[in-house]
Amino acid sequence: MTTLGSVLIIDDEDTLRHTLTRVLKSAGCDVSGAASGAQALQLIQRTLFDLVYLDVHLPGISGIEVLKNIRAEHPDLPVILFTGHASLQSALEAIRLGAADYLVKPIDPEVFVAQTRIILSEQKLERRKREIRAQIAALRAELQDLENQSTSVSPQTAPAPQSGDRFLKRGLFVLDLHSQRATLADRVLSLPPTAFAYLTVLARRAPEAVDYQTLVTESQGYAVEPSEASELAKYHIHVLRQAIGAEQNEPGYILNVRGIGYRLLID
Repeated sequence: MTTLGSVLIIDDEDTLRHTLTRVLKSAGCDVSGAASGAQALQLIQRTLFDLVYLDVHLPGISGIEVLKNIRAEHPDLPVILFTGHASLQSALEAIRLGAADYLVKPIDPEVFVAQTRIILSEQKLERRKREIRAQIAALRAELQDLENQSTSVSPQTAPAPQSGDRFLKRGLFVLDLHSQRATLADRVLSLPPTAFAYLTVLARRAPEAVDYQTLVTESQGYAVEPSEASELAKYHIHVLRQAIGAEQNEPGYILNVRGIGYRLLID
């Protein structure tokens, strides 16, 4: 069933968190909850969320620190603060740090659902724009490659792997570079060609991190600016993670390396 989007609620008040979770699930959202900043940051590392609700006052890592971490790792992820009247100054500080908005407790369920629907609709539109831009860039690269092949066989074209280089094995991953077939613990992964190329680059360099520009250049064959490389890589890594099963709470094999890129876990 299609959901409105994926939402994370971070609040140490169990009753409030569970209540708001039920409200959003009834509205058609996929909802996760976290009772602390540490737990929330772990979830954000392995799950793609469309919207985060964050309490200003949390045990351990404060809501402001959690917001700073989210902004550094996911600058486009909208975050809305929960706050009490006595914490409005903290909420205003959070707005300056990049929070999208804040809600004052007690939370009105109707306002809560309405605001969620609006933001998720905006996120869906922006996500589709990014996907289209990434697809256009990939099609342009493929077209350029076909045009090059039609004129001559370039000496710089990468040769087909020799028989001894056909299989690339890293941890539980086995990649057949001839057939572009990937398996994970004997499970065949259904990967489009570009996602297979990203997995190949990550596997060749594992366990080292691969920066965004290197990922795009080696996987798609052209160089882009850092900001564009980040968006392109994010889209294809999302496709790759879905095929691996990371979106279904299976072990996360591809980790974000903050401010750098991604790395493949092979242990």
